[in-house]
Amino acid sequence: MPIGMSADTRDMDPAGSLINQLLIAMPGMADPNFSSTVTLICEHNDDGALGIIINRPLNLKLSGLFEQLSVDDADPDVASNLVMAGGPVGTERGFVLHGKNHTFENTLSVSDDIQLTLSRDVIDAMATGEGPEKSLVAIGYAGWEPGQLEEEMLANAWLNVDATPELVFDTPFEDRWNSAARLLGVDISSISPDAGHA
Repeated sequence: MPIGMSADTRDMDPAGSLINQLLIAMPGMADPNFSSTVTLICEHNDDGALGIIINRPLNLKLSGLFEQLSVDDADPDVASNLVMAGGPVGTERGFVLHGKNHTFENTLSVSDDIQLTLSRDVIDAMATGEGPEKSLVAIGYAGWEPGQLEEEMLANAWLNVDATPELVFDTPFEDRWNSAARLLGVDISSISPDAGHA
């Protein structure tokens, strides 16, 4: 599915849209790309859906990404942050989730509190310490063809709950799967991997 769609697609917001929802992988999720993941849906319309996994840190810090992009003299506090594996699609692309106080060249509004930027200028701003106060950098994204995510929801592959900036930016990565489920009052570790299958 195309990425970097126009920021006005959110205005369409069709009934049943999952924009700004956290998808919580059910314990029986067979796809290893999504096992025990939490994915923020950033775009969902007739063309499909795009999300960023927010709890799969790579063995890569921003300092390594800055190096690959030939960014010099990066802010050491920012450079020490981990980069996420945002999903199995487009793994040559970078995506930055961040708060609403900054807008960059190619920024999509996910909610009143969360934006997604696809352009290089956000990385340059972060490197100089002028970037968003809260951010999450990911390589790759999760993508669904038209109707695919709806089918997966009907098949009980995911739980979903409204995203909160606290969970996206502040909760420790290793706690996000359980914490997201707890927003629904669910102890996900107690759910059988066979749940939802007769």
